[in-house]
Amino acid sequence: MKKSLAILIFFALGFTAQAQEKAVPYRSVFLELGGSGLAYSFNYDFRFDSARTDSWGMRVGVGGYAMEGDSFYSVPVLVNKLYGNGPHYFELGLGATFFGYTNERYTYCANGFYDANGMYVCNDVVVDNDYNFILPVDGNPSLMGTMNIGYRKVPVDGGFSWRVNLTPIFNNNGFWPLFAGIGFGYAF
Repeated sequence: MKKSLAILIFFALGFTAQAQEKAVPYRSVFLELGGSGLAYSFNYDFRFDSARTDSWGMRVGVGGYAMEGDSFYSVPVLVNKLYGNGPHYFELGLGATFFGYTNERYTYCANGFYDANGMYVCNDVVVDNDYNFILPVDGNPSLMGTMNIGYRKVPVDGGFSWRVNLTPIFNNNGFWPLFAGIGFGYAF
């Protein structure tokens, strides 16, 4: 009887330890070129249900650049859902990217301002401040809606992951369905 009880406890502890070792990778950090960050972005993605990789989640990122007097920054925020079984997932998402920019032509205008029509005026001259990132943008800072349709590879035990996405973008000036992104990172 004691021997049977010891064997039963040994197997129960073994299965419990094995279940605890199988942690599901429900978080990731990655660099994305193009995609929801527009130019590029560093992102943190997590699942709302830490026990399932194929569940609803969210990602938040930051990106941008600065060169020769021009700069651009972006903050993508998306809610997404993964479908499939590890390591291959189909991803659908919807969100928005907050972004802003500066341009050298505004930097040195000490008395520049935006008039009631949203036109930039420098030294009593209206400056063409139209900015386009695939679609026309109505001011600075601005907001761009983003969708995410793509493939994500997440190793079952975590590690190097990658993604390829079609990322349609939209705002009040239109819709562009052919924007895309590619990302590389680490799932844990």
